[in-house]
Amino acid sequence: MVGAGELRRELADELPAMLSEIERLASIDSGSYDTAGVDAVADGFGELFAARGFDVSRIGHELTARRDLGPGPALLLLGHADTVWAEGWPVTRDGDWLRGPGVGDMKGCVVMAAHALGVALAHRPERLGAVEVLIVPDEELGSPASRAWIEERARAADACLGLEAGWPGGGVVVARGAVGAFYVTARGRTAHVAAHEDEGASAVSVLAPLVAAIEACSRDGARASVGVFRGGTARQVVPGEAEIHVDLRAPDAAGADALLARVQAVAAAGGGGGVELQVRGGFTRPPLEEDRSRRLWGLAQARAAELGIPLVAERSRGGSDASFAAALGVETLDGLGPICHDSCARGERIEIGSLVDRGALLAGLVLDVFSG
Repeated sequence: MVGAGELRRELADELPAMLSEIERLASIDSGSYDTAGVDAVADGFGELFAARGFDVSRIGHELTARRDLGPGPALLLLGHADTVWAEGWPVTRDGDWLRGPGVGDMKGCVVMAAHALGVALAHRPERLGAVEVLIVPDEELGSPASRAWIEERARAADACLGLEAGWPGGGVVVARGAVGAFYVTARGRTAHVAAHEDEGASAVSVLAPLVAAIEACSRDGARASVGVFRGGTARQVVPGEAEIHVDLRAPDAAGADALLARVQAVAAAGGGGGVELQVRGGFTRPPLEEDRSRRLWGLAQARAAELGIPLVAERSRGGSDASFAAALGVETLDGLGPICHDSCARGERIEIGSLVDRGALLAGLVLDVFSG
C-alpha cells in the first residue's frame, strides 16, 4: 500500500500549480446561466485531466474525463463547473487562505481532484478498472438537465466520490437529506386602485397568507422555507400576478413525502376571490442514506489517521449530485474537497494547506476503494 506520507509529499510539490490553476478558473464568471463561462471552466478542468492521461469528451455542456486502467471495477467522481455567482470578484491569497467566488464550491475541489488522481494513478492501482469524472454544468440549479446523464454513469459505477468542499474542522459528508423546490403562482385581475379597484383581484393578497401557512408545514426535521415572493407591477395597480418559491428539505425519503403532501394541501386550499393558483415542483434530489457511505467512511478514517489530520462525519441538509448515485444503491462518500469556509457567501475561502492534506486523503481513498 502506498503510504499517505508519500502521497502528501508528491502533492505538496504540486501546490503552486494548484493555486495558480484555481486562481485562473475562479476568475472566470461561471454562474449557472452563463453558458460561455461554464463551458470555459469545464474546458479548463478538461485540460487538467487530459494532462494526466484521461480521455476528455463533451456532449453539449456536459464534460466527461475517463481513464481506463484495465479490467476491474469503475470509480465515479462528481464535480461541477457552475457557481452561484453571476458575477465574481477578485481572487486573492491572504496568508493561509485563498479567497474568491467558487474557490471552494467547487473550482478548488476539482483542481485538487485532478492533481490527486494524477498522483494516485501514477501508482498503478491493480484492482481499479476505470476512473470517470463528470463535470456537471447545472449543479447549482439542482442538475435538472444533467440528472439523467449522472444516473446513467452512476449505474455503470461500483463506487462514487463526491467532490463537494470539505467542512471546517475536517468534515466529510456521510449523509444528506432530500432537497426540493416548490412554486406557487397566483393570477388575478389588474385594476387601478383609485378608479376601478372593485374590478380587480389581488394576486398578492391571496398569496401572502400562504407564506406563513407553508412554512408552518415544517416539522420532524423537515422544513419548508419561502425564499422568494414577487408580485405586482406598480403601487397604484391591483396586482394581477404574484409567485412564491419554496425551498424544501427533509432528512429522509419518508419525511420528504410527508412534507410535500402538507405543502400541496396548503396550496390546494388557497385561491379564490377571482384569483387562480398554479403549483409545480417537488423534491428534486433524493437523500444520501448513511448506509451507502459506511465502508468508504471507514477507509477515509484510516487514511486520515495515517495523515494525522482530523476527519469528522457530517450529515448535511444541503444537496449534491452524489445523492443521485447513492439513491441507485452505489456506495458513495461526499465532501472530499479542500476545507472551505463561508461557501456560497462573499467570504468564501479555502484553507490552502488543505489542498495538500485533503488531496492526499482523496488519492489514498482512490487507491484503497477496491484494494480489499
